[in-house]
Amino acid sequence: MLAGAMAIALASACVAPAPAPVTVSTPSPAPIVSRPVRSATWSDSVLASLSLRDKAAQLIWPMVFGDFSPAASAGWARAQGYVTNDHIGGLVMSVGGPMEIAAKLNAMQRLSAIPLIVGADLEFGAGYRARGGYFLPNAIDLGGATIFPPEMAIGATRDTTLAYEQGRITALEGRALGIHVAFAPILDVNNNPANPVIGVRSFGEDQRLAASLGASLVRGLQEHGMVATGKHFPGHGDTDQNSHLTLPTITVSRARLDTVELVPFRAAIAAGLGAIMTAHIALPAILGDSSTPATLSPRVMTDLLRRELGFRGLLITDAMDMNGVLANARPGRGGQVVSGQYGTINSIGLAEACKRAIEAGADILLMPTDVPTAIDAVVAGVQAGRFTTARIDSSVSRVLALKERVGLHRQRLVDLDSVPAVVGDSNSFNIARRAAERSITLAKDSLRLVPLARVAPAPSRILSITMASRSNLGADVTFVAELRRGLGPATRLRTEYVNPDDPGANYARLLAAADSSDLVVVCSYLAPSYSSASSTAAAPVIDFLRAMTRRSARTILVNFGNPYLYQQVPEISTYMVAWGGFPLSQRAAAQALLGINAISGRLPISIPPSLPFGAGEMRPGATQTSVNGVSRP
Repeated sequence: MLAGAMAIALASACVAPAPAPVTVSTPSPAPIVSRPVRSATWSDSVLASLSLRDKAAQLIWPMVFGDFSPAASAGWARAQGYVTNDHIGGLVMSVGGPMEIAAKLNAMQRLSAIPLIVGADLEFGAGYRARGGYFLPNAIDLGGATIFPPEMAIGATRDTTLAYEQGRITALEGRALGIHVAFAPILDVNNNPANPVIGVRSFGEDQRLAASLGASLVRGLQEHGMVATGKHFPGHGDTDQNSHLTLPTITVSRARLDTVELVPFRAAIAAGLGAIMTAHIALPAILGDSSTPATLSPRVMTDLLRRELGFRGLLITDAMDMNGVLANARPGRGGQVVSGQYGTINSIGLAEACKRAIEAGADILLMPTDVPTAIDAVVAGVQAGRFTTARIDSSVSRVLALKERVGLHRQRLVDLDSVPAVVGDSNSFNIARRAAERSITLAKDSLRLVPLARVAPAPSRILSITMASRSNLGADVTFVAELRRGLGPATRLRTEYVNPDDPGANYARLLAAADSSDLVVVCSYLAPSYSSASSTAAAPVIDFLRAMTRRSARTILVNFGNPYLYQQVPEISTYMVAWGGFPLSQRAAAQALLGINAISGRLPISIPPSLPFGAGEMRPGATQTSVNGVSRP
């Protein structure tokens, strides 16, 4: 087994006295509270044993994949080196199957003299990262942890209990896998339809709704043993730029920040939020310039967050490999041209960015492109007098106290045998399914085409068109299967697929197919770039959708991607929003169309030009629905 094969004597990686032997069991995680641990003897003793470089290493959390890693593989050698050579304090777990994640984390915990604390982007539940993916070439869903629809779907339900339950289930499943910190909830208020990076990840455009649901999710997580991380402070919603690629500028006033962007963060802090992640955005209203990201600003990270808002938890940077923090907007400040995963930029360099983040007040430097460089930068900052050892000690103390609070000083390993019993539990899945069903929003239905059972005359020939990129292997697989099962043999369901990125896509053939159909269902999995009228790549897609509405008035557009697509086709007669393309949302959308489930979602955003915040047509469900004579319970 991987965990056993990777076990190496702790003496080979000693940065502090080796921990006592640990037993493997799965007790119920204790609630996470934001107040300091009363008895910090373990964390105090560990802090006293560390060299300056090992203190700096506690603040560096690189990313590892949860894939199967043979002992001789380069991937495992790199992950092992983070622990045995660099002595990192924590890490970020990326995608993988549940068992692979748990086994790899156990193996890395065994390597480390000090327990590792593990974070992950569990925005939509543990299944957002811990899933087996699809087996090719058959596109078989390999399953995994419980996945919820995106936060905006929860916003469409207006249900704080569902938000709490999402947090509870995420915490229980995540802790069973060896993950302690959820980089969730997203507290950004998505009030800019052109936002390319937040979108459905947010609860919506209303700050009060985001505050209520966000605080509930925080409590669900932290009352069941997982640290919640509110992101992206002080708010990444009102921008049309992607901080992975550039430094976005939020041009709102300080008064607007107080009344909109900061409202969900205040509510989450009041709920005991354990951690906050920074945003790589510029805030001229606070900083006076558009060249400094909030992540690198003491006026935002220390003055505003710590002193004004009173946040006492762990302050984590957004990923330090993003252009939003690395780009040097002032060429005269010693920048260098570098080429990274997000393109070539004039960069301040990773070392300088790390030093400025520490100066600003960050505790954790997340996902640096070069771990030794990041550690050395923190040490060099102390040696150069840019910040003191006491400043580093304050951050290390927070990290160690949090490790103690989640019980890592007593137990760091998880029981692999318990993973199948906890992760993906059917009761948890049923709650996520209910969230998906209640989120379905019938934003517009001018011709009363929903549910299909009540359409007169009943459609006997339905054309279903899937619009998704080639890489989206699961697009419409569940939706079409559920629709076909519900319609029965009396209805001919023709399915077509179009890749919007294919310049040779034959839209004319699809339009012709509509002529021989009684009803057309177009399912969109398109990204935010396709909601922009100025996008040249989007033009053929938008032209096709508009032509389809002219060709067939009985056209239903079901959106599993960017809900703002409606802006480009407001003439569509029926517009349903499912918020995400996960299988449970596909099934919920199909059952809503069939009339099996009630439709009760309301827009948590406004979609110009004609769909206001709160829009949504209600439809009753049926215990038994008949379509073309076929009954379905």
